[in-house]
Amino acid sequence: MIHLAACQYAIELLESWDAYAEHLTSLCEEAAVEGSQLLLLPEYAGLVLSGQLPPAERSDLQASIAGIQPLISAWRTLCEGLARRLQIYLQPGSLPILDDDGQYRNRAWLFGPGGCLGYQDKLMMTRFEREEWNIAGGREGLRVFDTPLARVGILICYDSEFPLLARHLAEAGADLVLVPSCTDTVAGFHRVRVGAQARALENQFAVLQSPTVGLAPWSPALDENVGHAGLYVPPDRGMPADGVIAQSDELCPERSQWLHAELDLEEVRRVRTNGQVFIRRDWPDQVQVLTPHA
Repeated sequence: MIHLAACQYAIELLESWDAYAEHLTSLCEEAAVEGSQLLLLPEYAGLVLSGQLPPAERSDLQASIAGIQPLISAWRTLCEGLARRLQIYLQPGSLPILDDDGQYRNRAWLFGPGGCLGYQDKLMMTRFEREEWNIAGGREGLRVFDTPLARVGILICYDSEFPLLARHLAEAGADLVLVPSCTDTVAGFHRVRVGAQARALENQFAVLQSPTVGLAPWSPALDENVGHAGLYVPPDRGMPADGVIAQSDELCPERSQWLHAELDLEEVRRVRTNGQVFIRRDWPDQVQVLTPHA
């Protein structure tokens, strides 16, 4: 049994590094005290660093992501230090990083008690990211991270809506997929939630989702945020009938709050070998499509 925590992360204006560091530290300590072994924050949670920029800079879509680049090294050090000190696995959400080819990419690092395990870039860009923000898709494909808790994959928000991406993680042996998300409409949230539940069903693994919430008029990228945190599994024998292990109650709380849930991965694995259906095993490699003659 592992104890997971997914944050409904309220976007707050934190105008100094010390205020931000205290905020993230307190949040992670709060979850760790409850026994959480793996903590997930949402997509673009790291963009809260832009609150430290001058008002004109943080309110500009392009200037805000350029302005946080000098802060990222200290941010990574803070996150790694928290994971080491608290003896947790921490996926602190994602943030735009200027890559070595001059493109910005949406990157999510994973930290553990032993340090940094690596990162996953978002592969599929939304229209906003591609057409207005000039964020590029990842170049390096998908990764799985071996931890004592589980073999973990990451699908950042929109990536969770593409079945073949999750299928590649399943074929690589993933047991738990993290979905940090950022959605500004209820419809957007439900697209990601439905995607997360569908991926759990199709691949017979667990999916943990963490959303941004709240209003942040000072940030053009994070101005409106809605969502529930949730932990989803395949609906099958021994699992919840609706596939929902846990889901937070409020769609948009006023402050950050954790959804805590316990997950028995042995039971999830058992579904693959002794479930009512064998979707992960029976995934068709090729299906012929016939065109009827008129």
